[in-house]
Amino acid sequence: MRKALKKLKAVRLTLKYKLVLSLLSIAAILMVSSTISVMEYTSMSSYVSTLIADDIRNINLSRRLSEMSSSYNLEILEIIGEEGPARMPEFDDGYFKSQCDSLRSSGISASSHALADSVLYSYAAYMLTSLELPEVAASDFINTRDWYFDRLQPRFDRLKGDIDKLAESMYRDLEKNSATFDRGFYRSIIPGIVAVGVGLLLVLMLLFFVLAFYVNPLYRMLEGMRAYRSADKKYTVRFDGDDELAELNEGIGEITGENQQLRRRIKALKK
Repeated sequence: MRKALKKLKAVRLTLKYKLVLSLLSIAAILMVSSTISVMEYTSMSSYVSTLIADDIRNINLSRRLSEMSSSYNLEILEIIGEEGPARMPEFDDGYFKSQCDSLRSSGISASSHALADSVLYSYAAYMLTSLELPEVAASDFINTRDWYFDRLQPRFDRLKGDIDKLAESMYRDLEKNSATFDRGFYRSIIPGIVAVGVGLLLVLMLLFFVLAFYVNPLYRMLEGMRAYRSADKKYTVRFDGDDELAELNEGIGEITGENQQLRRRIKALKK
């Protein structure tokens, strides 16, 4: 472990490597956060979009059930108003029940599931009562209109009310899932926003690093060179570092120092 630490300390980070590492760190953070944002949004969008599509399908399905039952009830009323033997109107009982079962098994909320059960119960009661039509029409003791309005219509009203309640519950589920989609969208872009913020912070840190350790030393070196060239002052610029810039500064100091010594010797020889 100590040997590894010594080797790491002995590694010399050049100017090129420092800049490359700093830029790569910014790129890595942005890439990771962007990937997280995309994955989060994709997962959330796929899940919630499926729920919303199911809600819309279930709402349309509840409308069809309501239309079927209303049409059937109106046909019974028309038959009662006609003279002659009563005939039972056609109704696809299997389709109605299968669609109700489809609603119950489509992953709806608990409240909607309970309402779907209520629709099935009220539908069974209504259909059982409607099957009395031939006997009621053939009877001389039962008034068909009284039977319809006093016995059948209340059961239809309950069935229609249960279907409407089911549709309203599914509308609420749709609103809830839509709100979940909105919240999930904002949650999915948070990593991206954080990444942008961190990226800007790192860029500012990199700018500070470049200014403090490279730009400012270069200006100091330039001032030292100007003082040396114009006033023959000793080049005294010093700063910490182990990269090419520090090596260049040391080289300039050595060259200017040797040049000043050479000038002094030439002046001494001329005297």
